[in-house]
Amino acid sequence: MFSKVLIANRGEIALRIMKTCKKLGIKTVAIYSEADAGAVFVRHADESYCVGKPPVHQSYLNADEIIAIAISTKAEAVHPGYGLLSENASFAKKCKDAGLVFIGPNPEIIASMGSKIEARKMMQAAGVPVIEGVDLPLENEEEAVTAAAKIGYPLMLKASAGGGGIGMQLVHSEEELRKAFSGNKKRAQSFFGDGAMFIEKYIEEPHHIEVQIIADQYGHVIPLWERECSVQRRHQKVVEEAPSPFINEETREKMLEAAVKAAKHIGYSNAGTIEFLVDKKQNFYFLEMNTRLQVEHGVTEEITGLDLVEEQLKIASGKRLSFSRQDVERNGHAIEVRIYAEDPVRFFPSPGTIKDIELPQGEGIRHDIAVEAGSEVTPFYDPMIGKLIVWGETRKEACNKMNVALNKYKIEGIKTNLSMLKDIISHDQFIAGMTTTDFVNKHYLPKLKQRKE
Repeated sequence: MFSKVLIANRGEIALRIMKTCKKLGIKTVAIYSEADAGAVFVRHADESYCVGKPPVHQSYLNADEIIAIAISTKAEAVHPGYGLLSENASFAKKCKDAGLVFIGPNPEIIASMGSKIEARKMMQAAGVPVIEGVDLPLENEEEAVTAAAKIGYPLMLKASAGGGGIGMQLVHSEEELRKAFSGNKKRAQSFFGDGAMFIEKYIEEPHHIEVQIIADQYGHVIPLWERECSVQRRHQKVVEEAPSPFINEETREKMLEAAVKAAKHIGYSNAGTIEFLVDKKQNFYFLEMNTRLQVEHGVTEEITGLDLVEEQLKIASGKRLSFSRQDVERNGHAIEVRIYAEDPVRFFPSPGTIKDIELPQGEGIRHDIAVEAGSEVTPFYDPMIGKLIVWGETRKEACNKMNVALNKYKIEGIKTNLSMLKDIISHDQFIAGMTTTDFVNKHYLPKLKQRKE
């Protein structure tokens, strides 16, 4: 096992990784920007070093400086967390070339899965169902229109290198496709340095369901059940739960098998997630693969009893998985909500100083959070400030527990999305487990509009 690990991230995920490292007796090195100098996660590390000015490209994305700090502090490995450099193949390769262990898959797999077009091809080769679409980048608007005529509308226009809904748009006609193509291509080029676009058939009333896998360096791949992530706003997840209340056991087993097949086909190792879209008839299709730890990994930990960060560290240090698929039982139900420093009406980030914070406590309640009274929420980074996770023996118990916990949650000094989360969790459709990806647009936004009027 490693003796020292540098955590190339910030906020709650940096603190989450530190907790497991401390449990395992591993020293931690934190990096921070000038804006995060007083942050909670910085104080909890064994060593901490400023990596640059507040803008993310001058600090948390400064790969060369991060690697230099890792080497100078004699860290043996780098944990990228999620977001930032976690799926950056160039950074993973630089770590490897510098003699550091990158806690994740190898750079080649990160690169191939980072291209949605390339990932589609590899999944088809593995025998995993994919949505009808194109397997080559569309060079221009006319190519897109020609391809769309063969597939049929409605369609999803997507950026091959995209994420977080950037460069993605639902189009219902040739006119909409023509209007959307150049703008989304420019956005993709701006955000990802890659403007390649493709299209897929739109799946109506889809559920977004993902399978967590863990794989060692010796070809062993184990599925750790699935998570329902259909409650989204602007293609960003808001609420996640495990297991999915929608799929039946037959579909579940087929999805787990498909995820294992996909991971084995590409030679994957470490923690990863195979994401699927599932239609109302329970047909499922590959969406993408996340080659890192997910924000919502906590709900899987709650129903399996595993520490996924610990498993990541063991695998990266060359250890074999110490358990089999049969050993991983599914126990109870877990739900997670993401707490954002965000205006719940306009959906704008809400930076500022947290004057007071009170977190609900009790059995089956977990907080992954790295702020406290006096913490400054800056405008430079993602506005998510923490996650509330609850576990219950049944989904009904978990829903009730989450409802009570949200009503006891208190943050003063900044605006948050707590009111939105309360509305979602108490909604009849959520309680019934019928959460398609248009849940927020269909059930929350109309209620918000009524309040404004």
